[in-house]
Amino acid sequence: MIRKIVPLAFDSFGVRSMATYVETDDLRIVIDPGVSLAPLRYGLEPHPLEWKRMDETWEAIKERAEEADVLIVTHYHYDHHDPDHPELYKGKSVFVKHPTENINKSQRGRAEYFLEAIRGMPKKLEFSDGKSFQLGKTTITFSKAVCHGTNPRLGYVTEVSVKSGGECFLHTSDVEGPSLDDQVRFILDEKPDVLFVDGPMTYMLGFRYSYKSLEISNENLVRVLKETNLQTLVLDHHFLRDLKYKQRIKPVYEAAEKRGVKVITAAEFCGRKVEMLEALRKELYAKYGEMKYEGEKKGTVKE
Repeated sequence: MIRKIVPLAFDSFGVRSMATYVETDDLRIVIDPGVSLAPLRYGLEPHPLEWKRMDETWEAIKERAEEADVLIVTHYHYDHHDPDHPELYKGKSVFVKHPTENINKSQRGRAEYFLEAIRGMPKKLEFSDGKSFQLGKTTITFSKAVCHGTNPRLGYVTEVSVKSGGECFLHTSDVEGPSLDDQVRFILDEKPDVLFVDGPMTYMLGFRYSYKSLEISNENLVRVLKETNLQTLVLDHHFLRDLKYKQRIKPVYEAAEKRGVKVITAAEFCGRKVEMLEALRKELYAKYGEMKYEGEKKGTVKE
């Protein structure tokens, strides 16, 4: 069975990440052990409170990664992996997005750098795209490479499901929706009990994310609710950069209520207060001013 699902760092915590710890009867897994901050939001650099939160969440990621058997990297954006800490991968079974197939120029370069950094450290290294792996009583299944968002401009990612004892957890990585058929098809095929979705990128609505994509994302999420036995839907990451996020997916909330499905953020999933620090950056500067932060700033402000 799936014993634990622990969000480690998410946008509802105040950082950019989808780092997640999953524990089954015989396996400990960390998906996407990375965290970052938006370099600029509203023309402002990260507030010191954001840096502090990033350091706190990085410590949580590092602690779980050290005790994990398996580390998974769904793509090579820095909020999903950290190439400057290769020691995390020592002795682990590591599953990564293919570094040269279905990948854009930027991620190809990052993949090469990352794989060179961890060379010789993992116990096992596998390119995961479209594959399934049986590890004891636990099955880890990866989607084929799907678009990071609504088109291939930002590259490709792999969605991942973890199955054990008849239970299924699924992590979409960065699908920004899902708004494409192959993105939602993997979810429908895997039939998760608990689903972590990065959600529509509505803080860019009408700019880099269209109203049509939002409409399709709502339709696809409702379809997942209708065609699976989903119990909990966590919507976070891109979605929690929009202070009006609850207004964007009313059809999803309505469909979920009819079926008794919880729709919550990662923070709410683990009993934390929702703290949308990036979306509140203007307010942080207005309330607290510049402030000084003497921490190590262990993460990155790049994506």
